[in-house]
Amino acid sequence: MTGCIGVIVVEDHELLADGLCHLIEQDLGWCVLARVVNGLDVYRACVVHRPAVMVLDLGLPGMDGVDVIRQCAQRWPDLRIVVNSASDDSERARQSLEAGAVAFVLKSSARETLIHAACRVIRGERFVDPAVFGGAHDPAGLSYAPRPCAVEMPERLLTLRERQVLKLVAEGQRNRDIAQLLSISVKTVETHRLNMMRKLDAHNVADIVNWAHRLRMML
Repeated sequence: MTGCIGVIVVEDHELLADGLCHLIEQDLGWCVLARVVNGLDVYRACVVHRPAVMVLDLGLPGMDGVDVIRQCAQRWPDLRIVVNSASDDSERARQSLEAGAVAFVLKSSARETLIHAACRVIRGERFVDPAVFGGAHDPAGLSYAPRPCAVEMPERLLTLRERQVLKLVAEGQRNRDIAQLLSISVKTVETHRLNMMRKLDAHNVADIVNWAHRLRMML
C-alpha cells in the first residue's frame, strides 16, 4: 500500500504478536513489515525493512530490551520505538526513554492506549502510559521532552477509507449518507470517523473541514 506507515513488531509471545499485528493493521491502517522474536534479529529486520515504527517488548531472549532501543535509536534516529511492556516500573520506563524510545505502554492497558500512543509518536511526540504511575498524570515528566524526529505528513496517517470519510464529512454528509455512498455500515463509518479524528487530533466538524482544505480535498 503506497504511503503506508511501516512497522516491525518485536514480541516473542505468538498470541500477543498476533494481537499487536491486528491492531496495527486493522485499527491504525498501518503495515506490519516483519515480526521478530528476539533481540538479535531486530537490527537485521531494521536494515532490511527500514520501518517508521518499532513496537518492542523489553523482555526479549538474546538481548536486553533497553540495549536494543539504544542501538537502534543511534543507528536510525528517526525510528519511533514504542515499548509495549509487562512491567509498570517507572524507572524501566525512564531507562527506555533515555535510551531512545518515544513511548512506553503497558501490556495490561486497553488497546486504545496503544492506539493513542502510536498516533502521538507518529506526530513526533512522546507518550508514557498513565498506568505506569498508578493513574497519575506523568509526575516524573517523562512524556514531555520531545525527541527530534521527522514528523509524518498528516495524509500518511490516514487509510484510504478514512480519507474518503474525511472528505464526505467535510462536505456536510451525515454518517447514514456516507454509509450508503461507500456501501458500508453506519457503524463502520463511525469507526473510520473516530480513527480519522484521533489521528489528526480533530475535535469537531470545523477541524475536519480545516483538514480537508489543508489536504486539498475541498475546492
